Amino acid sequence: MTIHVGERIPAATLKHMTKDGPANISTDELFKGKTVVLFSVPGAFTPTCHAKHLPGFVQHVADLKAKGVDTIACLAVNDVFVMAAWGKASAAGDDILMLADGNAEFTKALGLELDATGFGMGIRGKRFALVAKDGTLTHLNVEAGGEFRVSTAEYVLGQL
Repeated sequence: MTIHVGERIPAATLKHMTKDGPANISTDELFKGKTVVLFSVPGAFTPTCHAKHLPGFVQHVADLKAKGVDTIACLAVNDVFVMAAWGKASAAGDDILMLADGNAEFTKALGLELDATGFGMGIRGKRFALVAKDGTLTHLNVEAGGEFRVSTAEYVLGQL
């Protein structure tokens, strides 16, 4: 079942790259006491994700921060090494937290998994963006298949 506005973000452990190597980050640590924009892509380096989705958030970091966003995070059902390489290749720097949900556990807990086995990609995450304040979901924008409209940085900015 898909998470709904007003519900708490589910507990999970994600991975991110630090200067010391891969590290765990709990959703409690990520969301507690903060306003977080988290956007999810079906896969790092895939066409729309690489050309439009991540670059839009990179471009609008200052605008999102000016609206009170503490953390901007990009999530994909990929491994931490791929997410780190993608962040580096996309100039995400320290502005966007590149999160790996390698086994799709968090994505499934949100109810936002995507069966991409027909494309040879296995289970992935749907394209979406969410806003959470202190661990409670305030906005959830899930794209219809093949679309790229409601999960863009510009769309999220309009909601803040």
